[in-house]
Amino acid sequence: MHLTETLRRFNRTYTQRIGVLDESFLGTGRPLAVSRLLFEIGTADAAGGTGVRELRDRLDLDSGHVSRMLRRLEADGLVATVPDETDRRRRLVRLTPAGRTAYDDLERRSEELAGRLVEPLTARQQERLAEALRTADLLVRAATVRLTEVAADAAVAREATRRYVAELDARFPDGFDPGGPDAPEPGSTYVVASSDGEPVAYGGIRPVPEAGAATAEIKRMWVHGDWRGAGLGARMLRHLEALAAAQGHRRVVLDTNGTLREAIAMYERAGYERIERYNDNPYAEAFFEKRL
Repeated sequence: MHLTETLRRFNRTYTQRIGVLDESFLGTGRPLAVSRLLFEIGTADAAGGTGVRELRDRLDLDSGHVSRMLRRLEADGLVATVPDETDRRRRLVRLTPAGRTAYDDLERRSEELAGRLVEPLTARQQERLAEALRTADLLVRAATVRLTEVAADAAVAREATRRYVAELDARFPDGFDPGGPDAPEPGSTYVVASSDGEPVAYGGIRPVPEAGAATAEIKRMWVHGDWRGAGLGARMLRHLEALAAAQGHRRVVLDTNGTLREAIAMYERAGYERIERYNDNPYAEAFFEKRL
């Protein structure tokens, strides 16, 4: 059976069995979309609420649709929308006491339904299903993640850079010191992959005339640990290569540390060849190039 046919069949089977087609999702009196919005608000509510913009990004919905669903939850007395005290232009959504009760009820009903669905399966079958769903979830997320060009000083880029630096500091034998704020280099282009409003991969290119004519360097390649094995790093690498080619570069180079063995293996699979050192990066131990 072809992949797309299998995926469509699974969608039909699953949506029917979890009540997506019902007007009242899990008997709550609310449709699935509104219940999902309540869930997202409730999940973030422990931190004092979540921004309306963050909700739109996380659910990948337009502002009008989110506003209509919020008005329904407000009319039901389940949420309150208030200005952010630190930024009056930003709106925060919080659960009311009735909303917290509704959220807890939704969690209970969802857990009970999940339990009923898998109860007829043996322990072995349940483990097979769990593993298959974990894999499917990761691959579908990786296939649908957004790759977007961003400014190096954009909030999402700064967060991705922070995670990149933290990982290198944890993995390098003697730690990693980026040497203070890293100002964007002239002509650099950075790309972030986001899922549910969070950065899950990051990378950039910059021209390096000193490394040869029409040469670009790939910088800050990073993939969230939970997303490794889904091909997201290779996808980001191909995307950056395409950007370099579109900008007129005929060659890309990169450096990396020897401890990042999985990254080195990915570069070699992608057709990169080892070359001599081309910079003075003290953390770099392996150097690669690829002709575009």
